Amino acid sequence: MLASELREQYEVVVGLEVHAQMLTNSKAYSSDRNEYGAAPNSLVSVVSLGHPGTLPVMNKRTIEYAIKLGLACQSEIAEQQYFARKNYFYPDLPKGYQITQDKTPICTGGKVEIKGANGAYKAIGITRIHMEEDAGKSIHDVDIYDTLVDLNRAGVPLLEIVSEPDIRSSEEAYAYLTEVRKLLRYLEICDGNMEEGSMRCDANVSVMKKGSNTFGTKVEVKNMNSIRNVQRAIEHEIERQIEVLESGGVLSQETRSFDAVSGKTISMRSKEAANDYRYFPEPDLQPLRVSREQVEQVRSEMPALPKELYDKYTASYGLSEYDATNLTDQKGIALFYEEMIGLTDKYKAAANLLMGDVKSYLNERSIGIEEFPVSPKRLIALIELSESGQVSKSVASQRIFPEMLHSQEENPLDIAKRLNLIQESDEGMLTTYVQQVLEANPGETERYRSGEKQLLGFLMGQLMKVSKGKADPKQANQLLRKMLEE
Repeated sequence: MLASELREQYEVVVGLEVHAQMLTNSKAYSSDRNEYGAAPNSLVSVVSLGHPGTLPVMNKRTIEYAIKLGLACQSEIAEQQYFARKNYFYPDLPKGYQITQDKTPICTGGKVEIKGANGAYKAIGITRIHMEEDAGKSIHDVDIYDTLVDLNRAGVPLLEIVSEPDIRSSEEAYAYLTEVRKLLRYLEICDGNMEEGSMRCDANVSVMKKGSNTFGTKVEVKNMNSIRNVQRAIEHEIERQIEVLESGGVLSQETRSFDAVSGKTISMRSKEAANDYRYFPEPDLQPLRVSREQVEQVRSEMPALPKELYDKYTASYGLSEYDATNLTDQKGIALFYEEMIGLTDKYKAAANLLMGDVKSYLNERSIGIEEFPVSPKRLIALIELSESGQVSKSVASQRIFPEMLHSQEENPLDIAKRLNLIQESDEGMLTTYVQQVLEANPGETERYRSGEKQLLGFLMGQLMKVSKGKADPKQANQLLRKMLEE
């Protein structure tokens, strides 16, 4: 562990390359199915295997998805594009080359905004977003003697999102990846599941002395299967590089792998010279033209994005940053909340119910909001019932809400009536409840009158028990105080 004084002498420079598998039905340039978890080598054809005489066919959906992400990142969408062959040999690359975009990426420039530790937004620049195809998968841990190859992934459409080297800490890298994944999920381009490999990230990390204008030697880190592990790998690499420099050593440009068990990076290969991929134009795919009309059509179909919703919830609805962050973390939750607030102006109460009782129900059963059995309309009816004072908030949460989960059609008011839960606000009845409590607790009553005002909470609890939770808390509290002071 480096001393903090030493760490403070250096500035960290990080750029991230994110590969996102697109949620298309078929692969990028063939009709082979694009799905996860099928039997090895069952989702292949002569096209994805690169047999002689076969020709790729462009998947139009990938173009739409790329435009969507570019618009979300405020990138420039190229009108004229060409595809290229990126040539290199690898066992799980059947054709011996990868179809990609080299000189003409579909999206250039743009940004992804993250929120820093100080609460201020910071823009992480986007260098480019381009379309390409995935390679197959080499499996090293099934057979002790041989590496197995599954080509189901070969040809799966990818978006590669390359950031500018604007990231200055492992925490910022974590925030950036979180925002990118959130965007991909809101746009329904990629499920963002790093454990399954549908979203992968390579980190380019270097350090330099503070005040320097020259970046240090860049090291690329691969094989990280979660956003948290990306943060861990960057953190380890920062400390390793500083230690090498402080001991008089020289850093080499290389590719390293991250071992999640040890939390360390391990050298894989040197990258002293740039890889010669021998890019040349893809002769079997025509140049791609994206018209302004096509871009505007995609723009008109764009959903509300997380930052847009976050700003609306905090600025217009008065929600806290914590509430707004949680509500926009998942698209399904945000859409459900949008339905709720379309029926009421009680924005905070709706947020509390959704992030409280509803979220607890979902978490206990490990299900998504799509499987929640109660409609937004019925939840708003429960809020209105509680806010009107007909039932207390605790009764609404502990008694009526559970009933609503099992009574699919019954409205909250009918449930409250059936269970005899309508709150008692009649002053005569409340006076009777208070008298019963004072008579049953003479010692506490005298101590309160002698100055132990904190006993009000105890006596109020006894009153709610006597009334079986039906006493209006506000009126009962006022009446209890009045009769205690007599």
